[in-house]
Parts: sequence; structure tokens; C-alpha cells
Amino acid sequence: MKRQLTEIAGWLLAEGQNLDEVVVSGVSIDSRTVAEGDLFIPFRGEQVNGHNYVEHAIKQGAAAALWIKDEPNPPSHLPLIFVEDCEVALQEMARVYRDMLTCKVIGITGSNGKTSTKDLVASVLAPYFNVRKTEGNFNNELGLPLTILSLEEETEIAILEMGMSGFSEISFLSKLAKPHYAVITNIGEAHMQDLGSRAGIAKAKFEIIDGLQQDGKLFYDADEPLLQKLVGQHPDVETIPFGYGKDAALSLKNIDSGDEGSRFTVTGLVDAEFTIPIYGAHQVKNTLVAILLANEVAVTVVDIRAALLTASLTAMRMQPIVGENGALFINDAYNAAPTSMRAALQFMEKTNLRNDKWIVLGDMLELGEEERLCHEVLAEQIVQMELRGILLYGPRMKWLYDELQRQNLETRIRWSEKDYAPLIDEISKFTGEDSLILLKGSRGMALENVLEGRR
Repeated sequence: MKRQLTEIAGWLLAEGQNLDEVVVSGVSIDSRTVAEGDLFIPFRGEQVNGHNYVEHAIKQGAAAALWIKDEPNPPSHLPLIFVEDCEVALQEMARVYRDMLTCKVIGITGSNGKTSTKDLVASVLAPYFNVRKTEGNFNNELGLPLTILSLEEETEIAILEMGMSGFSEISFLSKLAKPHYAVITNIGEAHMQDLGSRAGIAKAKFEIIDGLQQDGKLFYDADEPLLQKLVGQHPDVETIPFGYGKDAALSLKNIDSGDEGSRFTVTGLVDAEFTIPIYGAHQVKNTLVAILLANEVAVTVVDIRAALLTASLTAMRMQPIVGENGALFINDAYNAAPTSMRAALQFMEKTNLRNDKWIVLGDMLELGEEERLCHEVLAEQIVQMELRGILLYGPRMKWLYDELQRQNLETRIRWSEKDYAPLIDEISKFTGEDSLILLKGSRGMALENVLEGRR
């Protein structure tokens, strides 16, 4: 976004001072990372008032700033736009700028796999188009507007991730982004405490159709009955299901895992074999979205196959890392919910990458009243696996630990409530070059500390 400050004031129907000949080339909400030419947006919080940093931001290179009208003592020598509410102003700027853009917009939501799917879609499209995607976790009511305002006018495809914790949030984001293509990766259990049930989660995710372009398309998980039911209630929306089932427009077959990653076959809208340098059947399923969207914008099968060979994911999503002792860690510790936990365990059960298998599991958070059952029931899957070690971390994992103790397994089982040290010691003493170690837990459990040896 490169605009005259007077034009931006017009977008906001706002007055300002010292606006003439000032050009803005970006937006920032953090004075510590402000870039040359940014419009600085000062938010007021309980602990910090961003207005106290306006002068610093401009000294750092910001071209101008917003200023809330009831905030006293605006610096008279600085270029400022006066607004009622900085958050609303940010969102309004994004709304106006979005309408000026000519790029195709892809909106992605889901309980699990949003970021991985975004990365896979970007990987397959970026060699052939000018592609921009949501960076980091900028996927909420502040992050999405910042992402939109960061898009270059030459962008051809924008891939926007949309997260939420309650009803109406995805609807708001979708109406702001106005996607041509909407994606729902799956329905899990995250945010159960806020939305009450998986049906509530499905309803909240399905709000992504609220801003869908009139001729837009919804890509959704065909294996999820809750989504199938919602699709049936909206016959006006063109839908493309993907998954394992016979009703999928793109169906997944024959997944094989090896040192090079995952090889698989798809049938339906595309009939071909592909390979991705990424582990996990759940990541292969996410790849179906990338194949479908690439096919939608006329990328050939040959080019899709070539792009997927170099696909990569954001860190801590099934990320392979060789430890100091030669053990291969699969760092999938960015987040966890029962659905993604089961998928990661399924990978460990089926893979032949290494024979000496260990799992390091941390608490799953935000599960509400079902949290105890969600942890205990993992035992049913784990007891079927050939594991040498099971290391559990966090107070909620005590439920799984107790359940596993009742099974009289020969596997080494350790639990620690608050200290990483016992888990690190187990790995140090009993694993080596033949070991495969999965790290999986909610973000708040920071299981990467086990990999990095932080006690």
C-alpha cells in the first residue's frame, strides 16, 4: 500500500494535521519494528498507551500516525490523522484497500492445519504467480487487516489465514477479505470451551462463506459429516469436497512414507501421483487443497508436481530435526488438539523412518469440560503402537499417564508436571541414531524446550 496521507484521511472520513505531501507505504502497530514510510497506529491498552510512542515511531522512520480524538496533547508538529477508534480505523483502511486490489483471494480456516495448508498452497502457486500469504499468526481482527494492507498492488494471489475463538469472528474476517476461494481444512476440538461442541465449531468455521464472492467456491473436508450437513443447508454455494471418501471431488489414495517424505495418489478432478518432502497423512490431506487450487487457476499437473517437490511448512509443523545425539525429532509442537494429536500418533504408528520410536506429548489446552476424556482416550491409540518411550508433560497429561499405567506396558513411561529436565534426561540417556522422537503439544506447553535442552 503506497498512498498519500490525504487519501487515507479521505478513506476514514477523518480530519488531520500536516498531511500535505506525506506518502505512506505501510502500516505498523509496534514502534519497535516500524519501517520507513509506515503509518503508525497507536493502540491503547490496560498496560501500554501507544500514543506515548508516536514521536519515537516517527523518529524511527514512520511517515505519520493515527491519533484518537479524546487522547490529550497531540504533537502539533507531526502529521496525524484523528480517529474515534484505532482498531476500527485499521479495519476500514483494509476494507477500502481490499476493494482496490485485483488479486485473487484465498481464505483458509479450520481447527487444525490452517497454517500448513496456507504454506502448501503458497508453495505450489508461488513459482507461477506473484503470491503473498499471511505471515506468522496474523489471522485475527488485527492481523488480517495488517496483512491486507501489506499486499503489493501487483499481487496476483493472496492467501489469507483466518482464526477465531468465538462466533461471528470468521464472518467478520471473511467479509473483510472477500475471498474468491474459501477453504475449511477440518473440524476439531479447539475452542470447545467457547463454542460448546464440535457442531458449534463447525458452524463458526462455516462463517467463511459470509464474505465469499458471488461466483466463489468453497473447498471443504468431505470426511467431516458436520460440514456435509452445513453444505446441504447452503445449496447456493458452489462446493468442492476433498478427502478419502467416495463423495470427494479429489480423493486421496495410497499414501507411502519414506526418507524423501510422502508419496501419494489422487483421483477425481486430478488423476496423478505426487510427492511432498513432508511427513504425515494429515499433511498429505492438506496438500489436496493446494492441488485443487492450483488446478483451479490452470496450473498443469506437471507444474504442480514440480512445485510440491520443494514444498515447505512453517517451523514446528511436522518439522524434522536431527538432534545432537543423532536422533531424528519430528517437531510438531506448534499446537495440539485431539484431532491433530491423533494424526501425529498415526504417523508414528505407521512410519518406518526409524525403529526406536518415542513420543513426547504435552497438554492439550482449551478443551473445556471434555479435557480429561480427551487426554485419557489417547491411551487407546497409544497402547496399539510399538513404542520404546512415552514422555508426558503438563498437569493434564497426568490423566493419560494414569491410564497408561493401568495397561501394564513394558514401554518406558515418564510424566513431569512442570519440569522439562526429567524428559530431557530420558532422551539423553536412552535415544540415539536409530531413534525417532515426536514432539506434540499445545503452544502453551513449549515442548520445543525439550528439543533444545532447556530445563
